[in-house]
Amino acid sequence: MKSPDKSAAAHDATTDAAIARKAALIALDWGTTSLRAYLFDAAGKVIATRMSTAGIMNLPVPAEAGGFDAAFDEACGVWLGEAPALPVLAAGMVGSAQGWVQAPYVETPASAQALVAGIVRVRAACGVDVAVVPGVLEPGALPNVMRGEETQIFGALAATGDEAVPQTALIGLPGTHAKWVVVEGERIARFYTFMTGEIYAALCAHTILGRTMKHPAEPDTAAYLRGVSVAREQGCVGLLATAFSSRTLGLTGQLAADEQPDYLSGLVIGHELAGLEAALARRDVSLAGCAPQLIGAEALCERYRLALGAFGCGAHLVRHATELGLWRIAVQAGLVAPR
Repeated sequence: MKSPDKSAAAHDATTDAAIARKAALIALDWGTTSLRAYLFDAAGKVIATRMSTAGIMNLPVPAEAGGFDAAFDEACGVWLGEAPALPVLAAGMVGSAQGWVQAPYVETPASAQALVAGIVRVRAACGVDVAVVPGVLEPGALPNVMRGEETQIFGALAATGDEAVPQTALIGLPGTHAKWVVVEGERIARFYTFMTGEIYAALCAHTILGRTMKHPAEPDTAAYLRGVSVAREQGCVGLLATAFSSRTLGLTGQLAADEQPDYLSGLVIGHELAGLEAALARRDVSLAGCAPQLIGAEALCERYRLALGAFGCGAHLVRHATELGLWRIAVQAGLVAPR
């Protein structure tokens, strides 16, 4: 008699195999710490997903010992077993210098067509060709790069459906390294990277600011918006001049220990938006006049939406930007037929 676990696994494999026979595309969002695999049908609908911790820096075995092949087979082997001729598209850090194959950056202004032209292919051990999407480089004295976000951006533009895509759009991607992207004529024109998430984590864990903090059970919106307000009002002096207030407000009894984490979060995000506001103003664009799209985790995007409101700016969340972008690029690359 089979154990329940083995029976469940066999049932899952059978279900996956049945689904795979209806599929038209395998698409991978392959980053530094995780791998997400999507199975699309011919109409561009995601019919199955697989998630793995096998990012490019966390492969099941070292890269030189076949780590990328092992991770790919673990995520997609069942699908390919039933439909070995399925086209495969991958985006993200898998195309970096540390990835499976290096897909050189496409320079700004970058269109979806330019990304397609820059696709590089790698042959998996199972014999399948994987098409890898390049990242985007904004050259200059202070060059900027993205890898993975470009696919989400073109997905966000596709999410407008029957609505006309504006000639100029602002798209925000909150995260460890937040990005703000200006799209002009459906091309990535320029973008800004803010190390907001990483700086916040470092300040909490590795500076004296974290010594007096107590993380609350629930987010403190009032404390968060207080931090945003301080950054907006005193943004000209920069985060280095305001961050210490997280401690001094606590020492003087004006900020409770469990308010300090959200206050500091508001402070760093507020300084990010103040910097963005200044960067846009140099090109005669008002942040308050923009209606940015936000791509990312819903809870984090909601924090940004609140902070943007303090800057007089409305924003809305775009869902499924990654999947929409992968499908759009696959269509333009001729891997699948338009739906």
